[in-house]
Amino acid sequence: EKRNLFPEHNVGIPLVPQLLTKNADDFTWAADALFGMGYDEVNLNVGCPSGTVVAKGKGAGLMKDPDYLNEFLYEIYRRAGGKISVKTRLGLTDPEEFHRILNIFSRYPISLLIIHPRVRMDYYKPPIRMEYFEQAMRDYEGPLCYNGGLVTARDAAEFGEKHPAVGRLMIGQGLLANPALGRQIKGGAPLGREELKGFHDTLYHGYLESFKSGRNTIFHMKELWLFLQRSFEGGEKLFKQIKKAEETTKYEQAVEEIFRSLPLRENADWTV
Repeated sequence: EKRNLFPEHNVGIPLVPQLLTKNADDFTWAADALFGMGYDEVNLNVGCPSGTVVAKGKGAGLMKDPDYLNEFLYEIYRRAGGKISVKTRLGLTDPEEFHRILNIFSRYPISLLIIHPRVRMDYYKPPIRMEYFEQAMRDYEGPLCYNGGLVTARDAAEFGEKHPAVGRLMIGQGLLANPALGRQIKGGAPLGREELKGFHDTLYHGYLESFKSGRNTIFHMKELWLFLQRSFEGGEKLFKQIKKAEETTKYEQAVEEIFRSLPLRENADWTV
C-alpha cells in the first residue's frame, strides 16, 4: 500500500488517494498521514456497492443512515487538514433518496462532488439515472464531476456536448479496457498494439518483481484481462486459457498468442 502512495512513485500525476471507512477517527488519521506525505486532497468513498463493503456500513453503506452520514461528514470536515472530495451514488435502493443526501452534502465544503447516478442496487447495470445528476447541476452550488457509463471516447464527447458546464469526468472501467482512452478523448491517437503490449509487459514484470510470486501476479493480471479482452476481436479460447492459467509459462504463451493473432479494436466492445 505504501508503495502505491509514495509521492516519488507518482511524479507528474495529480493523484487523489481515496479512503473507505465509516469511522471519523480512522478517516482523520489516514487523511492526516496522506496530507503529511504531500497530498493536498483526499477522497471519501460513499459509493462502493460491494456487498461486503455495504454490510459494514462503508461505501454506499454510509447512506443507510443519513443522520449518521451527516455526523460523519461534520466530524471529518471539522478536523480536516486539507481538501476532501466525495464520490457518491444516489442512494441504496431508491433514487429519490438522493434529494436528502444532496442536501446533506450541500452543508460541507466538499472540494469536488463526484456523482455516479445509479443507486447501490443498480451496481453497474442500466439504467443510468441522468435526471438526478441534472438535478445536482441545478441545485448543488459546489464543483461537480460526473462518473458512470463513459467507456469510449464517443461517450465522453456526447456527454460534453450535452453538459458543457461540467468540466470534470471520472472514468474507471473504460480505462481498464483501453489505457489510451484519456488520450483519445482529447483527440489523440487510438491505442496501438505495440503500445498495449508494452503496457502489459511493464505491469506484468513489475508485479513479478514486487510480489516475488508468479501465482499472485497471474491473479492480478487475470482481473485486468476481464477488461483488456474487450479491446480485441475474437479470441474466446485464448482468454479462457488466461482464465485457467496457474503458472507463468502458460499465461505468457496465451498472452503472446493474443498479441500475435488477434485484431485490436479502435474502441473496446461493451456490448457483451
